[in-house]
Amino acid sequence: MEPLLKVNNLTRIFTRAGQPDFTAVNHISFDLYPGECLGLIGESGSGKTTVVNMITRLLDASMGSIVLDGEDITNAKGSELRKVYRKMQMVFQTPTESFDPRRTLGDGVGESLRNSGMSREETKREVAKLLNDCGLTPEFAERYPYQVSGGQCQRAAIARALAIKPKLLICDEATSALDVTIQQEILALLNELRSRHGAELSILFICHDIALVQQFCDRVLVMYKGNIVEQGKPNDVIRNPKDDYTKRLITSIL
Repeated sequence: MEPLLKVNNLTRIFTRAGQPDFTAVNHISFDLYPGECLGLIGESGSGKTTVVNMITRLLDASMGSIVLDGEDITNAKGSELRKVYRKMQMVFQTPTESFDPRRTLGDGVGESLRNSGMSREETKREVAKLLNDCGLTPEFAERYPYQVSGGQCQRAAIARALAIKPKLLICDEATSALDVTIQQEILALLNELRSRHGAELSILFICHDIALVQQFCDRVLVMYKGNIVEQGKPNDVIRNPKDDYTKRLITSIL
């Protein structure tokens, strides 16, 4: 099976006036396969966000390549990048970041559908279905982000991300701003969506909590100071960590 996402030798070096260059991500490589959930964990400053920003083309890579669904997107821009975003969507740490506070949740969820040429009535029906699939009643389409809880807003954000049927969903600390009970509900929703979509949906799950990764991911990559220091199945990594940083990370939750 060919990987959906292939990252090869990816590097990002920041140049700062009067200071030494800083390597935020150092020659990392990994694959993500259709239907798989891959966890990327590490403390703040480990390079996780920089990796995500390069994959989503919010940041240029200094070196290496990113291949999505067989297409090299390392330097994608303009109309080419817009096509990439039909295959890749993101769910952010803060749910309200996915929505314009002046517009309803339904407007936000349906935006990509309208942009693709879907009629107003068709969009309304599809938005209701997407919200329902994510555990919200159609009435939520009329509410504004400030009128719903963090967990409800994150469900709507997931619905928005899934509207154009992406092959890759990137969850960047998507549960960390929520309380523990709501975290579990969002993980249950993501698991349900994985079961429903099968090989048509892959997830890159960015997190700093190895316990959550153990519950949800098929494989995990551990990052430290811009490097992938350990990788494998979550249970194997937790039970038999080889790197000193991974050992400290696991000890911190026991």
